[in-house]
Amino acid sequence: MSDTTHDGALATSKPPSEDAGLSSAELARKYGLSVSGARPGLGDYVRQLWGRRHFIMAFSRAKLVAQYSQAKLGQVWQVATPLLNALVYWLIFALILEADRGMEPGVYIPFLVIGIFVFTFTQSSLMAGVRAIPGNLGLVRALHFPRASLPISFSMQQLQQLLYSMIVVLVIVLCFGNYPKPSWLLVIPVLVLQFVFNTGLAMVFARMGSKTPDLAQLMPFVTRTWMYASGVMFSINTMLKERPQWIADALQWNPAAIYMDLIRFALIDDYGAENLPPHVWAFAVGWAVLIGLGGFVYFWKAEERYGRG
Repeated sequence: MSDTTHDGALATSKPPSEDAGLSSAELARKYGLSVSGARPGLGDYVRQLWGRRHFIMAFSRAKLVAQYSQAKLGQVWQVATPLLNALVYWLIFALILEADRGMEPGVYIPFLVIGIFVFTFTQSSLMAGVRAIPGNLGLVRALHFPRASLPISFSMQQLQQLLYSMIVVLVIVLCFGNYPKPSWLLVIPVLVLQFVFNTGLAMVFARMGSKTPDLAQLMPFVTRTWMYASGVMFSINTMLKERPQWIADALQWNPAAIYMDLIRFALIDDYGAENLPPHVWAFAVGWAVLIGLGGFVYFWKAEERYGRG
């Protein structure tokens, strides 16, 4: 197309573009464009996470090594901290408050140590989840990757720390006359279920913590209350025998108590099935599936909002 200007020169104009009149959404569909940082479908998200599995493992190991890098004893604190907690709780709850009633010292000390190490696994995963996004904003804003990698890697870090600690737990169990037997193998599925539960819980609080960073200041009070309600330092059935049975049932069915008691049952000879609530394995699996899968979906639904604002 051409026109003659007022001075006789010939001017040309471009023909109308075939994209004229298309909306932004239509243009994006036509040229295969997508919103930067948009949430992928759930199936694609799982595949992306699997593709980042090496990053998740390497990141969790690096965090574990760096955790005590400034301390002279280094990784020894992974085991020393819960052991010192166990000593303090034994002095207060066993010697002063007699919370070990109904249990011999050879049962109560492994009972207490297992409870502290196993509950610390859940407690630390939850606390790491709360800080997963606010504590790594530089990484979140600089790189594109599935954000669930962060709470999963922090849960992996806590699992690795627990596995180191389990060596000490087994030594203590052996010192009090509990020798290896087939029931010790139950520890493996229990820890797998607890890891799934912890990871889902970390994802729930990672999403909440990304929106409300002050939540990290509140969580120590929540986890301390949860610890006292889970029978870490005492037998729930023994301490609540004069209370309505439904109270003891509610406390025993909470997930922290279930995973602790299953490991105690597996490792301590004199901690029999009578100390476990009914349908304990059904509850152990149910909590893992409900919180593990539910927490993952809950976190994924806010994927595009992490690190923004």
